[in-house]
Amino acid sequence: MSAGTVAATTVKVVQPGEGRRGGLMPGVGVIFKIDGVDSGGALAVVEHPFEVGGLVPPHVHHREDEISIVLEGEIGFRSEDKEIVLGPGGYIVKPRGEVHAMWNAGPTPARMIEIISPAGLEELFRTVVSLTERGEAEMSKIVELANRYEVPIAEPEWFADVIQRYQLSMPTP
Repeated sequence: MSAGTVAATTVKVVQPGEGRRGGLMPGVGVIFKIDGVDSGGALAVVEHPFEVGGLVPPHVHHREDEISIVLEGEIGFRSEDKEIVLGPGGYIVKPRGEVHAMWNAGPTPARMIEIISPAGLEELFRTVVSLTERGEAEMSKIVELANRYEVPIAEPEWFADVIQRYQLSMPTP
């Protein structure tokens, strides 16, 4: 077992369709499935629905790796100089330390599962959902929170091209 994790102490069952839902930013939501407390800190699992045009702007993780599994639709991923669009059943590992972004690359809503290892980032999502529910989720607050969780927003050279090719819009500050 790695440092910072302990054995899970209880069984947790999440039935299809269950989990707290909320909005992270325009066009991108989150559904909480497995929290770090459920896995002894080893990992967290969330589901992200993407509306058409939904975008998670470029950012870099300093504490965790992410594995994404596309369930529905088409989701584009860019990590440093690697870009791909995946359909249902596609997997991608986004290692910590690499600037990456993801977006709905197709004409229909899309969904993906995100496995976060180690856990902890789900708490950032939970805080953003609370801000969204209160109508206080300005991009400047999200940027501040992301920095606190060591997930700063980045501005890579390739981002403008991705926005143009997929007709996306960046959430405003």
